[in-house]
Amino acid sequence: MSHSYKLSAGIADNLVAVLENAIVFLELAPSERLTEEDVAERYGVSRSPVRDALRSLERDGLVLREARKGIWVTPMSLRDFDEIYRCRIALEAIAAEQAARSANAALKAQLWQVLDGMKQAREAGDARLFFTHDVRGSELIYEIADNTTLRRLLKGLEKQALRYRYHLYQRDRNVVDLSFDDTARVFQAIVDGDAERSYALEHDLIEKIWRETRDAIRAEFGEGRK
Repeated sequence: MSHSYKLSAGIADNLVAVLENAIVFLELAPSERLTEEDVAERYGVSRSPVRDALRSLERDGLVLREARKGIWVTPMSLRDFDEIYRCRIALEAIAAEQAARSANAALKAQLWQVLDGMKQAREAGDARLFFTHDVRGSELIYEIADNTTLRRLLKGLEKQALRYRYHLYQRDRNVVDLSFDDTARVFQAIVDGDAERSYALEHDLIEKIWRETRDAIRAEFGEGRK
């Protein structure tokens, strides 16, 4: 690890979130080897919270552990991307549909604040900020949908999916533009209470991004495990 970060005394309590962000934003690269010693030194904490944090990340699929071989950041690959996005297409569409059926007008109104943030980030060419607002939009849709089982299923996917979402926004402005334009249509359908249109638009948006970026993911990360 090439950088050393000394963080506040409370970092041990937030180490999982700190490491999640480092993995999502590709500061810890796919397949990068991790050791308890290196992580502890990098973040200025003892090895005990590092051990607990790595176990948590392993449960979420962000790191892999193999006996006598060590721990490393989960690789990115076309196969992984395909598995995640095939599931996302269906689940995100259901979330949009159920959000449209909600009568929670106050939460729905917050979608426009998210869209305004996405617009400003796109105009500034700030992929990371655009990603942050976009993720907030997804979380808001889940909140509006108010389906505990659906939220649990999405939670199992989202941490692994976030790396791909950020990577695509960072490398391809066309994906940012596509996401913004179609997300605006999804938000409008949700606010209008049009469940059928919300489902179709969200389904088509995720599927379009998936299909149009598969070749780039394959070229950059390979096919994945056989």
